[in-house]
Amino acid sequence: MNNFVFFFENISSFQRSLILVGGIAFFWMIESHRPMFVFSYIKWKHALINFFFTLTTILVNFSLAFLLLLSASFAEKFNIGILNAFESLPLWLYILVGILLLDLVGAYFAHWIQHKISWLWNFHFIHHSDKEVDTTTANRHHPGESFVRFVFTAIGIVIIGTPLWLVFAYQSMSVVFSQFNHANLTLPRWLDSAISLIIVSPDMHKVHHHFEQPYTDSNYGNIFSIWDRIFGTFAILPKEEIIYGVDSSVNSSHEWSIVSLLKEPFSKRK
Repeated sequence: MNNFVFFFENISSFQRSLILVGGIAFFWMIESHRPMFVFSYIKWKHALINFFFTLTTILVNFSLAFLLLLSASFAEKFNIGILNAFESLPLWLYILVGILLLDLVGAYFAHWIQHKISWLWNFHFIHHSDKEVDTTTANRHHPGESFVRFVFTAIGIVIIGTPLWLVFAYQSMSVVFSQFNHANLTLPRWLDSAISLIIVSPDMHKVHHHFEQPYTDSNYGNIFSIWDRIFGTFAILPKEEIIYGVDSSVNSSHEWSIVSLLKEPFSKRK
């Protein structure tokens, strides 16, 4: 555990980027051999748009990283945050509690609120507009959404009192788990169901990308599935019934471009 802390205390931007790229490469290879759905798309062409938004996500997060440092320093200076009550715990349990709480505030709640507030949904729509969900979809976020998620993470650091090394550990885990549960990957049904008792599995998250309500407003979790179970947003839908997209565009033949996706949140849409 001490090596774990040391690594994330000293992790470089290059290493963080390597984790992101390595995760995409790993799940890209696996989903090519065991796909959940056989798409008629050209895989590389589809990925180019999502790679562009992966790059913008990296740029937003790295350019604003100083805010994470300020948030962590503020929490430490004034000795605030929920984790102060857990300082006497064994290190492994302290880490687990910290990651659980960051996942609640920085992922689950941030995701939930983007579905509930219309102008935030306009940005999040770009993520749901992908009709061929695969591991590259994990980072398909409009820069505006990347900023919103970053703000929630910064707020979470102050509320939770998270040291910066634990934030970097959480972010590294978060990106890999997101790539995993977005991957166009088939797992045995029993294994996927067992995994989803604790963490978000591919079958579980694909329900969230189904075009119809109430499924679009379910399964918000990123790492841990317990938040959806606790807050009553957990849903099950056989993967054979899943149709990706959103109800306003699922039957549209419109082809999205990078420019149109960047402009979409600012267009007037009911």
